[in-house]
Amino acid sequence: MMYYKSNSDSSSSITWEWHYDYLPTSRQISNSDPLERIVKLVSRSAVVIFSRSSCCMCHAVKRLFCGMGVNATVYELDQDPFLGKEIERALLSWLGDYSKTSVPVVFIGGKLVGAMDRVMASHINGTLVPLLKEAGALWL
Repeated sequence: MMYYKSNSDSSSSITWEWHYDYLPTSRQISNSDPLERIVKLVSRSAVVIFSRSSCCMCHAVKRLFCGMGVNATVYELDQDPFLGKEIERALLSWLGDYSKTSVPVVFIGGKLVGAMDRVMASHINGTLVPLLKEAGALWL
């Protein structure tokens, strides 16, 4: 979640701070099947984003949710040397023909929303906010 606060010196100065709730490391997940790992990971948070830290589309999705006031749990696949690639391959197979890239992948309320194109389409057609409210990720 991205938030801002005013500095104590001046009320007009704003400091931006980033905060992400990171999912447990691969060492803390004992299932051997990558799809089972994904299911276990997405069941722990209202909004989960599987991402790569260097991906501009992933950054855009994270910013979208931050801008909406959603505290998304982010799993940076490139930060997990043990299971990152394995989980990324499983996500790509889960998405099937719907996506040419494996990240970002967004789950809301434990359900697969999809990659960037599906998230943006949901945002544009007005179905994203109700999904977030239903999952308990958005209050207003």
